[in-house]
Amino acid sequence: MQSLTQSPTDPAFVQDPYPFYERARALGALFFWEDYGFACSPDHALVNRLLRDRRLGREVPPEKVVPPPDHLRRFYALERHSLLEIEPPDHTRLRSLVMRAFTSRAIAALAPVIDEMAHALIDAFPRGEPFDLLTAFCEPIPVRTICRLLGVPEEMAPRLLAWSHAMVAMYQAGRTRAREEAAEAAARDFAAFVRDLVAERRRRPTDDLIGRLVIAESAGRQLTTDELVTTVILLLNAGHEATVHAFGNGIRALIEHGFWSASTFAGEGASERAVEEILRFDPPLHLFTRHVYEPIEIEGHRFMRGDVIGLLLAAAGRDPAVWEAPARFDPARTVTPHLAFGAGIHFCIGAPLARLELARALPILQRCCPRLVLAERPRYAMRYHFRGLERLMVCCG
Repeated sequence: MQSLTQSPTDPAFVQDPYPFYERARALGALFFWEDYGFACSPDHALVNRLLRDRRLGREVPPEKVVPPPDHLRRFYALERHSLLEIEPPDHTRLRSLVMRAFTSRAIAALAPVIDEMAHALIDAFPRGEPFDLLTAFCEPIPVRTICRLLGVPEEMAPRLLAWSHAMVAMYQAGRTRAREEAAEAAARDFAAFVRDLVAERRRRPTDDLIGRLVIAESAGRQLTTDELVTTVILLLNAGHEATVHAFGNGIRALIEHGFWSASTFAGEGASERAVEEILRFDPPLHLFTRHVYEPIEIEGHRFMRGDVIGLLLAAAGRDPAVWEAPARFDPARTVTPHLAFGAGIHFCIGAPLARLELARALPILQRCCPRLVLAERPRYAMRYHFRGLERLMVCCG
Protein backbone atom coordinates (compact mmCIF):
# COMPACT_ATOMS: atom_id res chain seq x y z
CA MET A 1 0.00 0.00 0.00
CA GLN A 2 1.46 3.34 -1.05
CA SER A 3 1.28 6.50 1.06
CA LEU A 4 0.19 10.05 0.33
CA THR A 5 0.52 13.24 2.33
CA GLN A 6 -2.15 15.90 2.17
CA SER A 7 -3.16 18.18 5.01
CA PRO A 8 -6.98 18.25 5.32
CA THR A 9 -6.70 21.86 6.54
CA ASP A 10 -4.71 23.07 3.52
CA PRO A 11 -6.85 25.87 1.99
CA ALA A 12 -6.15 24.75 -1.58
CA PHE A 13 -7.22 21.19 -0.74
CA VAL A 14 -10.41 22.37 0.98
CA GLN A 15 -11.38 24.41 -2.08
CA ASP A 16 -10.80 21.46 -4.43
CA PRO A 17 -9.98 18.04 -2.97
CA TYR A 18 -10.71 16.17 -6.20
CA PRO A 19 -7.19 16.33 -7.71
CA PHE A 20 -5.88 14.66 -4.55
CA TYR A 21 -8.54 11.97 -4.85
CA GLU A 22 -7.40 11.27 -8.41
CA ARG A 23 -3.78 11.01 -7.27
CA ALA A 24 -4.95 8.52 -4.67
CA ARG A 25 -7.01 6.57 -7.21
CA ALA A 26 -3.92 6.17 -9.40
CA LEU A 27 -2.29 4.24 -6.53
CA GLY A 28 -5.04 1.62 -6.46
CA ALA A 29 -8.09 0.82 -4.36
CA LEU A 30 -6.27 1.53 -1.07
CA PHE A 31 -3.67 4.07 0.02
CA PHE A 32 -2.32 5.22 3.37
CA TRP A 33 -3.24 8.83 4.19
CA GLU A 34 -0.30 9.85 6.37
CA ASP A 35 -1.91 12.96 7.80
CA TYR A 36 -4.75 10.89 9.26
CA GLY A 37 -2.66 7.82 10.03
CA PHE A 38 -4.95 5.26 8.44
CA ALA A 39 -5.71 3.57 5.14
CA CYS A 40 -8.34 5.06 2.84
CA SER A 41 -10.17 3.98 -0.28
CA PRO A 42 -11.32 6.17 -3.19
CA ASP A 43 -12.66 3.14 -5.08
CA HIS A 44 -16.44 2.89 -5.51
CA ALA A 45 -16.63 -0.89 -5.47
CA LEU A 46 -14.43 -1.24 -2.39
CA VAL A 47 -16.09 1.61 -0.49
CA ASN A 48 -19.48 0.09 -1.24
CA ARG A 49 -18.31 -3.32 -0.03
CA LEU A 50 -16.69 -2.04 3.17
CA LEU A 51 -19.76 0.02 4.09
CA ARG A 52 -21.71 -3.25 4.13
CA ASP A 53 -19.05 -5.55 5.63
CA ARG A 54 -20.05 -6.50 9.18
CA ARG A 55 -16.42 -7.18 10.05
CA LEU A 56 -16.11 -3.39 10.22
CA GLY A 57 -18.28 -0.88 12.02
CA ARG A 58 -18.65 2.54 13.57
CA GLU A 59 -18.37 1.53 17.22
CA VAL A 60 -14.87 1.65 18.66
CA PRO A 61 -13.79 -1.79 19.96
CA PRO A 62 -14.05 -1.75 23.79
CA GLU A 63 -10.33 -2.27 24.34
CA LYS A 64 -9.60 0.76 22.15
CA VAL A 65 -11.99 3.12 23.90
CA VAL A 66 -10.26 6.09 25.52
CA PRO A 67 -12.25 7.75 28.34
CA PRO A 68 -13.30 11.24 27.25
CA PRO A 69 -11.77 14.22 29.00
CA ASP A 70 -13.92 15.93 31.59
CA HIS A 71 -14.49 18.96 29.36
CA LEU A 72 -16.24 16.69 26.78
CA ARG A 73 -18.20 14.47 29.15
CA ARG A 74 -21.67 15.59 28.02
CA PHE A 75 -20.81 15.50 24.33
CA TYR A 76 -19.62 11.89 24.45
CA ALA A 77 -22.49 10.88 26.72
CA LEU A 78 -24.77 11.71 23.79
CA GLU A 79 -22.53 9.82 21.37
CA ARG A 80 -22.97 6.59 23.36
CA HIS A 81 -26.58 6.29 22.18
CA SER A 82 -26.21 7.61 18.64
CA LEU A 83 -27.50 5.49 15.76
CA LEU A 84 -24.48 6.68 13.81
CA GLU A 85 -21.98 5.34 16.34
CA ILE A 86 -23.41 2.05 17.62
CA GLU A 87 -23.60 -1.46 16.16
CA PRO A 88 -26.01 -4.42 16.46
CA PRO A 89 -27.78 -5.54 18.50
CA ASP A 90 -28.32 -2.05 19.96
CA HIS A 91 -28.31 -0.45 16.52
CA THR A 92 -30.89 -2.92 15.19
CA ARG A 93 -33.30 -2.26 18.04
CA LEU A 94 -32.86 1.51 18.00
CA ARG A 95 -33.13 1.90 14.22
CA SER A 96 -36.21 -0.29 14.18
CA LEU A 97 -37.88 1.91 16.77
CA VAL A 98 -36.94 5.10 14.93
CA MET A 99 -38.20 3.75 11.60
CA ARG A 100 -41.59 3.04 13.17
CA ALA A 101 -41.92 6.79 13.72
CA PHE A 102 -39.91 8.14 10.77
CA THR A 103 -42.30 6.76 8.16
CA SER A 104 -42.37 7.40 4.42
CA ARG A 105 -45.93 8.67 4.81
CA ALA A 106 -44.84 11.27 7.37
CA ILE A 107 -42.05 12.43 5.04
CA ALA A 108 -44.27 12.55 1.92
CA ALA A 109 -46.79 14.67 3.82
CA LEU A 110 -44.13 17.40 4.06
CA ALA A 111 -44.09 18.06 0.29
CA PRO A 112 -46.69 20.88 0.36
CA VAL A 113 -45.01 22.31 3.46
CA ILE A 114 -41.67 22.50 1.60
CA ASP A 115 -43.36 24.08 -1.44
CA GLU A 116 -45.05 26.73 0.68
CA MET A 117 -41.86 27.44 2.58
CA ALA A 118 -39.82 27.80 -0.61
CA HIS A 119 -42.27 30.31 -2.09
CA ALA A 120 -42.39 32.35 1.12
CA LEU A 121 -38.60 32.52 1.35
CA ILE A 122 -38.27 33.53 -2.30
CA ASP A 123 -40.88 36.27 -1.85
CA ALA A 124 -38.62 37.75 0.84
CA PHE A 125 -35.48 37.83 -1.34
CA PRO A 126 -33.88 41.25 -1.82
CA ARG A 127 -34.36 42.48 -5.36
CA GLY A 128 -31.65 44.12 -7.40
CA GLU A 129 -28.83 43.55 -4.91
CA PRO A 130 -26.61 40.60 -3.93
CA PHE A 131 -27.64 38.43 -1.00
CA ASP A 132 -26.53 35.18 0.62
CA LEU A 133 -28.70 32.36 -0.67
CA LEU A 134 -27.41 30.02 2.05
CA THR A 135 -29.02 32.01 4.84
CA ALA A 136 -31.99 33.17 2.76
CA PHE A 137 -33.00 29.78 1.34
CA CYS A 138 -30.64 26.82 1.78
CA GLU A 139 -30.54 26.87 5.59
CA PRO A 140 -34.17 27.71 6.46
CA ILE A 141 -35.79 24.94 4.41
CA PRO A 142 -34.01 21.95 6.02
CA VAL A 143 -34.03 23.26 9.58
CA ARG A 144 -37.67 24.39 9.48
CA THR A 145 -38.73 21.17 7.80
CA ILE A 146 -37.09 18.96 10.41
CA CYS A 147 -38.56 21.19 13.14
CA ARG A 148 -41.99 20.72 11.60
CA LEU A 149 -41.52 16.95 11.37
CA LEU A 150 -40.27 16.61 14.94
CA GLY A 151 -42.71 19.05 16.42
CA VAL A 152 -40.07 21.53 17.57
CA PRO A 153 -41.09 25.23 17.58
CA GLU A 154 -39.78 26.81 14.38
CA GLU A 155 -38.75 29.95 16.24
CA MET A 156 -36.06 27.75 17.81
CA ALA A 157 -34.40 27.30 14.40
CA PRO A 158 -31.58 29.86 14.91
CA ARG A 159 -30.63 28.36 18.27
CA LEU A 160 -30.80 24.82 16.86
CA LEU A 161 -28.49 25.89 14.03
CA ALA A 162 -25.99 27.32 16.48
CA TRP A 163 -26.01 24.18 18.64
CA SER A 164 -25.72 21.95 15.58
CA HIS A 165 -22.82 23.88 14.05
CA ALA A 166 -20.94 23.71 17.35
CA MET A 167 -21.44 19.96 17.71
CA VAL A 168 -20.68 19.07 14.09
CA ALA A 169 -17.39 20.98 14.36
CA MET A 170 -16.15 18.03 16.44
CA TYR A 171 -16.00 15.92 13.28
CA GLN A 172 -13.94 18.40 11.26
CA ALA A 173 -10.20 18.46 10.71
CA GLY A 174 -8.25 20.95 12.80
CA ARG A 175 -10.25 20.55 16.02
CA THR A 176 -9.24 22.98 18.76
CA ARG A 177 -9.88 23.22 22.51
CA ALA A 178 -12.18 26.19 21.86
CA ARG A 179 -14.26 24.12 19.45
CA GLU A 180 -14.42 21.28 21.95
CA GLU A 181 -15.66 23.56 24.71
CA ALA A 182 -18.25 25.07 22.37
CA ALA A 183 -19.44 21.55 21.43
CA GLU A 184 -19.69 20.56 25.09
CA ALA A 185 -21.78 23.63 25.91
CA ALA A 186 -24.00 22.98 22.90
CA ALA A 187 -24.44 19.33 23.89
CA ARG A 188 -25.43 20.37 27.42
CA ASP A 189 -27.97 22.97 26.30
CA PHE A 190 -29.32 20.93 23.38
CA ALA A 191 -29.86 17.88 25.60
CA ALA A 192 -31.65 19.93 28.25
CA PHE A 193 -33.94 21.42 25.60
CA VAL A 194 -34.81 18.00 24.13
CA ARG A 195 -35.34 16.45 27.57
CA ASP A 196 -37.98 19.09 28.23
CA LEU A 197 -39.65 18.31 24.90
CA VAL A 198 -39.67 14.58 25.64
CA ALA A 199 -41.12 15.15 29.10
CA GLU A 200 -43.85 17.33 27.61
CA ARG A 201 -44.74 14.65 25.01
CA ARG A 202 -45.01 12.06 27.75
CA ARG A 203 -47.44 14.30 29.62
CA ARG A 204 -49.35 15.33 26.50
CA PRO A 205 -48.94 12.87 23.56
CA THR A 206 -48.77 14.36 20.06
CA ASP A 207 -48.64 12.98 16.52
CA ASP A 208 -45.32 14.60 15.58
CA LEU A 209 -42.11 12.58 15.29
CA ILE A 210 -41.03 13.12 18.91
CA GLY A 211 -44.49 12.06 20.07
CA ARG A 212 -44.29 8.91 17.93
CA LEU A 213 -40.77 8.16 19.16
CA VAL A 214 -41.97 8.39 22.77
CA ILE A 215 -44.53 5.62 22.23
CA ALA A 216 -42.54 3.53 19.69
CA GLU A 217 -42.09 0.00 20.96
CA SER A 218 -40.33 -3.13 19.69
CA ALA A 219 -40.57 -6.49 21.42
CA GLY A 220 -42.00 -4.75 24.45
CA ARG A 221 -39.11 -2.27 24.70
CA GLN A 222 -39.27 1.46 24.22
CA LEU A 223 -36.55 4.05 23.75
CA THR A 224 -34.97 5.18 26.99
CA THR A 225 -34.88 8.89 27.74
CA ASP A 226 -31.16 9.02 26.91
CA GLU A 227 -31.80 7.24 23.59
CA LEU A 228 -34.67 9.58 22.81
CA VAL A 229 -32.59 12.67 23.51
CA THR A 230 -29.66 11.49 21.41
CA THR A 231 -31.92 10.37 18.55
CA VAL A 232 -33.78 13.67 18.39
CA ILE A 233 -30.49 15.60 18.41
CA LEU A 234 -29.09 13.35 15.68
CA LEU A 235 -32.19 13.84 13.54
CA LEU A 236 -32.08 17.60 14.05
CA ASN A 237 -28.36 17.83 13.27
CA ALA A 238 -28.23 15.36 10.40
CA GLY A 239 -31.63 16.50 9.16
CA HIS A 240 -30.33 19.84 8.07
CA GLU A 241 -26.51 20.09 8.21
CA ALA A 242 -25.83 17.86 5.20
CA THR A 243 -28.89 19.07 3.29
CA VAL A 244 -27.81 22.70 3.60
CA HIS A 245 -24.48 21.77 2.03
CA ALA A 246 -26.22 19.77 -0.70
CA PHE A 247 -28.40 22.77 -1.55
CA GLY A 248 -25.45 25.16 -1.72
CA ASN A 249 -23.11 22.82 -3.59
CA GLY A 250 -25.89 21.86 -5.99
CA ILE A 251 -27.04 25.37 -6.82
CA ARG A 252 -23.45 26.39 -7.41
CA ALA A 253 -22.93 23.46 -9.78
CA LEU A 254 -26.17 24.10 -11.65
CA ILE A 255 -25.31 27.77 -12.24
CA GLU A 256 -21.61 27.35 -13.02
CA HIS A 257 -22.15 24.47 -15.43
CA GLY A 258 -24.96 26.19 -17.32
CA PHE A 259 -27.89 24.11 -16.09
CA TRP A 260 -29.89 26.80 -14.29
CA SER A 261 -32.81 26.45 -16.70
CA ALA A 262 -36.36 25.13 -16.73
CA SER A 263 -35.31 22.23 -18.97
CA THR A 264 -33.14 20.83 -16.18
CA PHE A 265 -36.24 20.11 -14.11
CA ALA A 266 -38.70 19.43 -16.96
CA GLY A 267 -40.17 16.00 -17.52
CA GLU A 268 -40.91 13.01 -15.37
CA GLY A 269 -38.07 12.18 -13.01
CA ALA A 270 -35.91 15.13 -14.14
CA SER A 271 -35.77 16.77 -10.71
CA GLU A 272 -34.92 13.48 -9.06
CA ARG A 273 -32.11 12.82 -11.57
CA ALA A 274 -30.71 16.30 -10.99
CA VAL A 275 -30.70 15.71 -7.22
CA GLU A 276 -28.84 12.41 -7.57
CA GLU A 277 -26.24 14.06 -9.80
CA ILE A 278 -25.76 16.87 -7.28
CA LEU A 279 -25.17 14.31 -4.54
CA ARG A 280 -22.79 12.26 -6.68
CA PHE A 281 -20.83 15.20 -8.08
CA ASP A 282 -20.10 17.16 -4.89
CA PRO A 283 -21.58 15.49 -1.79
CA PRO A 284 -21.79 17.07 1.67
CA LEU A 285 -19.78 14.32 3.41
CA HIS A 286 -16.42 13.25 1.98
CA LEU A 287 -14.84 10.95 4.57
CA PHE A 288 -16.56 8.23 6.61
CA THR A 289 -14.47 6.05 8.92
CA ARG A 290 -14.94 2.42 9.95
CA HIS A 291 -13.26 0.36 12.68
CA VAL A 292 -12.00 -3.16 11.99
CA TYR A 293 -13.47 -5.82 14.31
CA GLU A 294 -11.52 -8.90 13.25
CA PRO A 295 -8.41 -9.63 11.20
CA ILE A 296 -9.24 -9.13 7.55
CA GLU A 297 -7.35 -8.95 4.27
CA ILE A 298 -8.36 -6.14 1.92
CA GLU A 299 -6.70 -5.65 -1.44
CA GLY A 300 -3.74 -7.74 -0.31
CA HIS A 301 -3.24 -5.78 2.91
CA ARG A 302 -3.78 -7.30 6.35
CA PHE A 303 -5.83 -5.25 8.81
CA MET A 304 -6.06 -6.07 12.50
CA ARG A 305 -8.78 -5.48 15.07
CA GLY A 306 -8.90 -1.81 16.04
CA ASP A 307 -7.49 -0.49 12.76
CA VAL A 308 -9.34 2.38 11.12
CA ILE A 309 -10.21 2.58 7.42
CA GLY A 310 -11.37 5.81 5.78
CA LEU A 311 -13.97 5.59 3.03
CA LEU A 312 -13.81 8.52 0.61
CA LEU A 313 -17.44 8.88 -0.44
CA ALA A 314 -16.78 11.85 -2.72
CA ALA A 315 -13.93 10.11 -4.51
CA ALA A 316 -16.11 7.02 -4.96
CA GLY A 317 -18.71 9.26 -6.61
CA ARG A 318 -16.22 10.14 -9.34
CA ASP A 319 -14.93 6.66 -10.07
CA PRO A 320 -14.49 6.29 -13.86
CA ALA A 321 -15.16 2.57 -13.51
CA VAL A 322 -18.77 3.46 -12.67
CA TRP A 323 -19.51 6.76 -14.42
CA GLU A 324 -18.51 8.00 -17.86
CA ALA A 325 -16.67 11.33 -17.60
CA PRO A 326 -17.28 11.46 -13.82
CA ALA A 327 -15.78 14.96 -13.43
CA ARG A 328 -18.48 16.34 -15.75
CA PHE A 329 -21.62 17.62 -14.03
CA ASP A 330 -24.67 16.37 -15.94
CA PRO A 331 -28.06 16.57 -14.20
CA ALA A 332 -29.65 14.47 -16.95
CA ARG A 333 -27.21 11.63 -16.32
CA THR A 334 -28.72 8.17 -16.06
CA VAL A 335 -29.06 7.45 -12.37
CA THR A 336 -26.50 5.00 -10.99
CA PRO A 337 -26.47 4.41 -7.23
CA HIS A 338 -23.94 6.66 -5.50
CA LEU A 339 -22.69 6.45 -1.93
CA ALA A 340 -23.33 10.00 -0.71
CA PHE A 341 -25.76 8.63 1.91
CA GLY A 342 -23.56 5.65 2.74
CA ALA A 343 -24.73 2.03 2.47
CA GLY A 344 -25.47 -0.94 4.69
CA ILE A 345 -27.01 -0.67 8.14
CA HIS A 346 -25.73 2.90 8.57
CA PHE A 347 -27.35 4.17 5.38
CA CYS A 348 -28.57 7.68 6.19
CA ILE A 349 -31.99 7.45 7.79
CA GLY A 350 -32.79 10.97 6.60
CA ALA A 351 -32.01 10.32 2.92
CA PRO A 352 -35.67 10.29 1.79
CA LEU A 353 -36.30 13.62 3.51
CA ALA A 354 -33.18 15.24 2.03
CA ARG A 355 -34.09 14.02 -1.44
CA LEU A 356 -37.63 15.36 -1.07
CA GLU A 357 -36.44 18.78 0.09
CA LEU A 358 -34.01 19.14 -2.81
CA ALA A 359 -36.40 17.78 -5.45
CA ARG A 360 -39.25 20.07 -4.35
CA ALA A 361 -37.39 23.29 -3.56
CA LEU A 362 -34.85 23.51 -6.41
CA PRO A 363 -37.39 23.58 -9.27
CA ILE A 364 -39.43 26.21 -7.41
CA LEU A 365 -36.32 28.35 -6.95
CA GLN A 366 -35.47 28.02 -10.66
CA ARG A 367 -38.99 28.90 -11.81
CA CYS A 368 -39.20 31.93 -9.54
CA CYS A 369 -35.61 33.09 -10.15
CA PRO A 370 -34.77 32.00 -13.72
CA ARG A 371 -32.00 34.60 -14.03
CA LEU A 372 -30.23 33.70 -10.79
CA VAL A 373 -26.50 34.41 -11.11
CA LEU A 374 -23.49 34.23 -8.82
CA ALA A 375 -22.48 37.61 -7.41
CA GLU A 376 -19.05 36.33 -6.35
CA ARG A 377 -17.03 33.16 -6.69
CA PRO A 378 -18.19 30.83 -3.90
CA ARG A 379 -15.63 29.50 -1.44
CA TYR A 380 -15.88 26.33 0.60
CA ALA A 381 -15.72 26.62 4.37
CA MET A 382 -12.72 25.16 6.23
CA ARG A 383 -14.61 22.19 7.62
CA TYR A 384 -13.28 19.06 5.93
CA HIS A 385 -14.39 16.27 5.93
CA PHE A 386 -17.70 17.96 5.37
CA ARG A 387 -18.00 20.07 2.24
CA GLY A 388 -20.12 23.17 2.20
CA LEU A 389 -19.88 26.79 1.15
CA GLU A 390 -19.03 29.71 3.44
CA ARG A 391 -21.78 31.64 1.69
CA LEU A 392 -23.51 31.75 -1.69
CA MET A 393 -23.84 35.34 -2.85
CA VAL A 394 -26.28 35.67 -5.74
CA CYS A 395 -28.43 38.18 -7.63
CA CYS A 396 -31.88 37.35 -8.92
CA GLY A 397 -31.42 39.41 -12.09
